[in-house]
Amino acid sequence: MASLAAELGVSRTTVSNAYNRPDQLSPELRKRVLETARRLGYPGPDPVARSLRTRKAGAVGLLLTENLSYAFRDPAAIGVLEGLALACEDAGVGLHLVPASPGRDDVAAVHRAGVDGFVVYSVPDDDPHLGAVLARPVPTVIIDQPRIEGVDRVGPDDTSAVTALAEHIIQLGHRQIGVLCMRLARDRNDGFAYLDRQQSAHFHVQRARLEALAKAFAKVGVDWSTVPVVERFEHTVDDGAAAARHLLDAHPQVTALICTSDILALGALAEANRRGLRVPADLTVTGFDGIAEAERAGLTTVHQPVLEKGRAAGKLLLSSGDHVKPRIITLNTQLRIGTTSAPPRTLEQHWFGP
Repeated sequence: MASLAAELGVSRTTVSNAYNRPDQLSPELRKRVLETARRLGYPGPDPVARSLRTRKAGAVGLLLTENLSYAFRDPAAIGVLEGLALACEDAGVGLHLVPASPGRDDVAAVHRAGVDGFVVYSVPDDDPHLGAVLARPVPTVIIDQPRIEGVDRVGPDDTSAVTALAEHIIQLGHRQIGVLCMRLARDRNDGFAYLDRQQSAHFHVQRARLEALAKAFAKVGVDWSTVPVVERFEHTVDDGAAAARHLLDAHPQVTALICTSDILALGALAEANRRGLRVPADLTVTGFDGIAEAERAGLTTVHQPVLEKGRAAGKLLLSSGDHVKPRIITLNTQLRIGTTSAPPRTLEQHWFGP
């Protein structure tokens, strides 16, 4: 920069402004600086050197508890990512994705991330990457889970949302229900999740949703220990179909499948179709999230504003300053009753499966 300033006969500040504050220079002078820089082979200010001087990286880190491709494949994750990106754009900062792939305890990616703060998206409370994030002296905002004392968080009231959904299913008359849920812990389980696993789940959102269902159905005499709950480690439509197949093969008397995500519910709809079950005449299916694919399928679900969730988390992080109490933003949800829920079939119409 000093050589470039000498070549042009201007100050180093003028050279710096050409890159960082172009509004401070006339178009002609800025053009002359940039053309001379290209001729001398100067690529511009070193971002690493700049971060050492300013102690700012100019980027927000997003910690995912999935492989990197998940952020561009899962509809709810895409919405959160878009909202966070919009908040970063408004603030003029970058976004750095830090994937915490399942089963990997190497936290080097967290330590290496040159960011000014972290948004943590839906990780279990015992994830070592989360511990590494909280150990860094930068602000942190959690989306959805886990709930950690003293840390800012954004998310819906899962308990209230699922309670409203459960009451809808109960009012329709369903008592023989089954549940398909997302991953409950870091260890892989593609099968039935019994009470002890549900109650010790390290993914707080899934635990809260199951607890809300248990309480709602207990009020109408359903013993939750008899309700089949099938867990899937991966979150795809195919996994939802496999989970529904697993549950219905073992419990053909089930009249309603309550799924803790729309993706699992879409898989359940596919499996019902494969078995020749009519939805909702033979089987009620519900989801959670309100993604576009679910809306097109007419799914009864809980809609949550995923884009606003990401945007709110970004704004919260980028506005972090001196505050004594943690800031909690609770987003509104809406029960949307579609065409996949109806009263249960009668005994005469009972379907015993293939």
